[in-house]
Amino acid sequence: MSPVPRPEKPTGRFRRMLGRLSSSQEDLESEELREDTETAGCTRIDDCRDREIVTVTGTLRTVTLRPRAGVPALEAELFDGSAALDVVWLGRRSIIGIEPGRKVIASGRISMSRGRRVLFNPKYELRPLGRE
Repeated sequence: MSPVPRPEKPTGRFRRMLGRLSSSQEDLESEELREDTETAGCTRIDDCRDREIVTVTGTLRTVTLRPRAGVPALEAELFDGSAALDVVWLGRRSIIGIEPGRKVIASGRISMSRGRRVLFNPKYELRPLGRE
């Protein structure tokens, strides 16, 4: 006798709450960032391709000063829950508001450098620090 296929269990409010309780903090933050990307109407970083003009949003994980060919360059890693990309401002040592933990919307042309996605000198918008 063959087993009777069971219908998939519905994902109700209780199941979602139970899933949140058993998820790690990092998983919850990634899920929230993916939802923010969708809400803002931006492209997921994971979906960005080389030489494509995109608008992405996420949280800055790191901000460092790294000279490139003798020119100062402010580099930041932007994470949106799906993937990360490097945002580089050439000729800048610092930018007010660009700091780890800050949410940003950035627009520009994606390029690939050493196997990583990079946005050079993007247009950017700082998002509010608190809940919107």
